[in-house]
Amino acid sequence: MSTSEIERLVDLTQDSRFCMLTTVDSGGTLVSRPMARQEVDVAAELWFIATRDSRKVGHIQADPTVSVTVSTDTSWVSLAGRAEVVDDLEKLRELWSTFAEAWIPDGPEDPNAILIRVDVESAEYWDNPGGRVATAISLVKSKITGEPYDGGDHAKIADV
Repeated sequence: MSTSEIERLVDLTQDSRFCMLTTVDSGGTLVSRPMARQEVDVAAELWFIATRDSRKVGHIQADPTVSVTVSTDTSWVSLAGRAEVVDDLEKLRELWSTFAEAWIPDGPEDPNAILIRVDVESAEYWDNPGGRVATAISLVKSKITGEPYDGGDHAKIADV
């Protein structure tokens, strides 16, 4: 993946602090839950703060295959990759926020606090520059002309 493609993904997702993290449980069922994203860097790496005893951590330790979905007012991004549970107090302190304290009140030194790093391997996005107004105009145009709806920019990115 080119630097410009990574920058595009970061640009499309940077305004959304929340996302859905999907893991695979022991029976092969997909399990999604909302997560607060801590950081996205240009290496297509995502960081999350979790608790060591959570189901998601157990899922990742058994099967690191994950999906992360992010949406904003104008875009939707689906990221697929591999997750790893990371026990790194220095990085945990770096990423710590008052938001994390809502779930882990004892702070980053809590022995149950842990990090999840997701290394993105592929991505797909849909972007509708102009937001709701552009979407409404495109839908009306489609209805009037009989042409299929043009949903904006769409791309699949492999080998992130």
